[in-house]
Amino acid sequence: MSEHNSTEQHSSEQHTETILAGLDPNIVRMYKKDDAGQLIFREAWVDAGGAGETDGEGDGENEGVFFVVNHGTVGHISTSKDAPVATLEEAEAMLAAFTAQCLEDGFAVLERSQQSLVVAQFALKSSRVSDRDKHLASRAKDSLTAHLAWRGSGILEKYEFGPAPHGLGKLNIYIVAPDAARAVANIKVCIRDEKLDFTKLTVATGPIDDPSALRAKHSATGGTAFSL
Repeated sequence: MSEHNSTEQHSSEQHTETILAGLDPNIVRMYKKDDAGQLIFREAWVDAGGAGETDGEGDGENEGVFFVVNHGTVGHISTSKDAPVATLEEAEAMLAAFTAQCLEDGFAVLERSQQSLVVAQFALKSSRVSDRDKHLASRAKDSLTAHLAWRGSGILEKYEFGPAPHGLGKLNIYIVAPDAARAVANIKVCIRDEKLDFTKLTVATGPIDDPSALRAKHSATGGTAFSL
């Protein structure tokens, strides 16, 4: 998975973190357009967090294995259902059957190259990364990861701190989105609801591998100019 490579050498205060949440290769996630032209999605995974754990009662080898299915219209809260499964092998077989059924129903995996790049950018008071900035990044990462995932509208790929003109700073959160407009709308709602410096937020969209083509779809000024 390629990432944006900055052409500038920023100060030692810059920090970049790859976000692994949502990038689990064991999740099967597929999309298609319904008869009304709306993008819908299905996804499934095996939750085996408790498998092999024991509490002193029984062998515990197959406790806590679940097969989870989630589906909905991209941009809207989805419906999720989990079912306990006797063995991990059975759950994996169910995942394979789910994949086959999705393909039969016309769903397909969207490769990264088929999606859009969306960047949620926060203006910061200084190029020096403060504890408050790190807290903002952590909260925004956690909030956006969950909010977008349950709506099928984007996966957080990484975030980074960088300098801005006049000694200011910025926090960029990179999102891979199947529908850029839906992702922008969801991001705005999430950041506002979580009270995460909404007035400092700019959201831009563009081709997945051309950050120079990013254009603001939401900003405090209402303009479309944008720079990472």
